[in-house]
Amino acid sequence: MGIEGMEKGSSGKRRVEMKKGILTFVFVPKVEHPWFDEVHKGAQMQAKLLSKQLGINVIIDYQTPKKADVSEQNKILEEAAATNPAGIALDPVDYDGSRAIIEEIMKSGIPVILFDAPAPEGSGLSSIGNDFSDQARLAAQSLAKDVGYKGKVAVMQGFPSAPNHAERYQAHLETLAQYPDIEVIDGGIDNDSVQEAQSQASAVIAENPDLVGYLNCDACAAGIAAAVEEAGKRGQIKIYSMDSLIEILEYIKTGTISATSATNPQMQGSMSVLMMWQAHNGVEIPKAVDTGIAYIDSTNVDDWIELMGGTSN
Repeated sequence: MGIEGMEKGSSGKRRVEMKKGILTFVFVPKVEHPWFDEVHKGAQMQAKLLSKQLGINVIIDYQTPKKADVSEQNKILEEAAATNPAGIALDPVDYDGSRAIIEEIMKSGIPVILFDAPAPEGSGLSSIGNDFSDQARLAAQSLAKDVGYKGKVAVMQGFPSAPNHAERYQAHLETLAQYPDIEVIDGGIDNDSVQEAQSQASAVIAENPDLVGYLNCDACAAGIAAAVEEAGKRGQIKIYSMDSLIEILEYIKTGTISATSATNPQMQGSMSVLMMWQAHNGVEIPKAVDTGIAYIDSTNVDDWIELMGGTSN
């Protein structure tokens, strides 16, 4: 595998760019999705602060795959690396499928960090995110209590090879296995698509009229909520979701989603920029930065809607 234009001496070009007053950081998310838009917002805010403090133009080059596909993501990585940026922040669709290109980029002297994903053991990568297993356990435990520790519960996967989605899915299953009167069923696979989540959930609900709960592994619970409302089962099927997108918060406001255990995407974007900047300057960066988990339900959803730029009326 080769990357045209990327050489081991590429750090020299980046130093020249610094002298010219330009510093570029590339972000490569898994797919087009509102959650990643929040990461982008955080990155842009941090870039503006750095630009002001350093007296240079810090640019965020946000390159989004049209679909969650490892081949498309690898192509974007190759093209981004060929421009010799000061750093690349990646949320991998499939780390193993991207390992070779990641290692080649790092060997060239371009810092690579992961966001919203754990860094695999021995990879030499740093990561920004949260404890994805704890996040899922919080949701699963809350749902189990809400349904009286009994009944049929569906668990929907996100993109199965994505490290964070896989961790959440496994934690959901392990947590629910502690309750013998809860029957766990396949809730479908949404592949990080709200539309697919709605389609999959609609089919599961139709086939399981006695369903009492739904869990998921990504920021697509709005699709599940739409399917529950479409089936006329608001309040009958308890949804405990991931993340704090405005549409998820609005569904908590109406009661269709009971609660969500949320990451902090804007902080992930901001911290990614800071860590790439430090790595670019040869500073040793931490192996992991935990941006924390928030639990959002009817008691605090108005505050979160306001924080995310919506209205709480």
